[in-house]
Amino acid sequence: MDALDLARWQFGITTVYHFLFVPITIGMSLLVAILHTAWVRTGKAHYLRATKFFGKLFLINFAMGVVTGIVQEFQFGMNWSSYSRFVGDVFGVPLALEALLAFFLESTFLGLWIFGWDRLPKKIHLACIWVVAVGSALSAYFILAANSFMQWPVGYKIGAGRAELTDFGAVLTNKVVLAAFPHTIFGAWLSGGVILLAVSAWHLARGRDADVFRPTLKLGLWTTLVAFVLVFFSGDTLGKIMTETQPMKMAAAEALYETAQPAPFSLFTIGTLDGGRPIFQLEIPGALSYLATGSFDGKVQGINDLQAEYEQRFGPGDYRPYIPVTYWGFRLMIGCGALAALIALVLLWLTRKGRLPDKPWIWRTAAWSVVLPVAAHSFGWIFTEMGRQPWIVFSQMKTEAGVSPAVGGGTVLTSLIVFTLLYGALAVVELGLMIKYGRQSPPQVQDKPEDDTTLTFAY
Repeated sequence: MDALDLARWQFGITTVYHFLFVPITIGMSLLVAILHTAWVRTGKAHYLRATKFFGKLFLINFAMGVVTGIVQEFQFGMNWSSYSRFVGDVFGVPLALEALLAFFLESTFLGLWIFGWDRLPKKIHLACIWVVAVGSALSAYFILAANSFMQWPVGYKIGAGRAELTDFGAVLTNKVVLAAFPHTIFGAWLSGGVILLAVSAWHLARGRDADVFRPTLKLGLWTTLVAFVLVFFSGDTLGKIMTETQPMKMAAAEALYETAQPAPFSLFTIGTLDGGRPIFQLEIPGALSYLATGSFDGKVQGINDLQAEYEQRFGPGDYRPYIPVTYWGFRLMIGCGALAALIALVLLWLTRKGRLPDKPWIWRTAAWSVVLPVAAHSFGWIFTEMGRQPWIVFSQMKTEAGVSPAVGGGTVLTSLIVFTLLYGALAVVELGLMIKYGRQSPPQVQDKPEDDTTLTFAY
C-alpha cells in the first residue's frame, strides 16, 4: 500500500477507536446527572450509591476518550497537511471552540463534581454534572459542524487554492449538522441506556444490590427504548438531507444501481465483484423512496446515473464509494441499534410489576447487549465517512489530494503500527478497568439528611 492507503487506514482506525468512547461519555453524563438529581430530590441512599457507581464508570470512559482524541488533530498535520491547508481557515474556528469552550467547560465542571461532594452546596454540586452533560453535547456539536463541512461545504469561498471562511453562522447552521447532531445525541443516549441495563442485569442475575440496580435497570431500559425511537425519526430526517446533499451516498447505502421511481429498500443484495450491478436483491417496494424523499412514489437516482452525472460535472474518474462497505455498514448500524431496543423491550416486559426473570440466558443476553450500540456507532461512522468517498471535502477536494506530499509510506506505516499497538494496549486497559469496577458493588452510604455535608466522593 502507498502512503495514501496507509494514512487512510491510520485515520480510520484511530477515529473509530476514539468514537467508541464519545457516545458513551455523552449518554452516561446525562444518566449520571439524572441519578444525581434523583438523590438530591429524594435523599434516598440507593440513588447516591448508583450515582457514585456509574459515575466511576463514566469517568474511566471520559479519561480514555480524552487520551485517544488528542491524536486525531495531530494527524491533520502529520498525514493530511494538504487537506489541513485547504480547510484550515474553516476548521480552525469550530475546533478551537470545541477545545476552548466545550471541552474546558466539560472538564472544569467535571473536576468540580468529582472533588466537590463535601465542599459545595448540594444544588450547586448537582448543577456541575448537568453542565458536564451540556458541555459534552456542545463539544459534539462543534465537531459535527466541522465534519458537516466535509459532507456539504457552506459558508466559504475558494481563494489562493484554499477554502476561506466567509460565514461562520452558515457553518454552524449547515443543514447536515442540524440533522446529524440530534441523531448523534439520541444514539449516545441509547449507548448510555444500554450500559446501565447491561451492568444492572449482570448484578441482578447474581442477586446483588437489588435496591440499587432495579431502578438503574428500569432507567436503562426506558432510556434505550425512548432513544431508539428518537434515533429512528432523526435518522429519517438525516436520510432525506443525505439524499439532497450526497445522493451517491444514499444510492450506495441501498446498492441502487439504476434510477427508480418508486425505489425499493433492499434488505439483502448480492452484486458483481466490481460493484457495477446487482445479481440478486430482496426488496421492500417503495420504502427507499419514502426514506429518501418522504413519498412512497419518490424518484431516487441510481449509482450508474450519478456516476455519469459526476463525470460530466467533475471530470473523468470513479465517483462511487466502495459499495459493500456502505451497503452493509448502513444495515449493520440499523440492525445493531434495533436489536438493542428489542432486548430492552423484552426485558422491560419481563421485569414489569417488580418481577425478575429466572432464566440465566435472559440476563446473559442483557449483559452482552452492551456491544450492540458500540457496534452501531462504529458502523454508522464508517458508513458516513466511506460513503463520501472519493471526496475528503465533497465536490471540492478528493481524498487522494489531501495527503501530505512529503510523508513517505514507510513513515506512515511506522506510525500506523505504533498507534495500532498503543490503542490495542489502551483497549485492554479500558476493558479491564470497566470490568473491574463494573463488577464491584456500589459503595455503602446512608440516607443523607438535608443538613449533612460529610459524605465524600473519592476515586
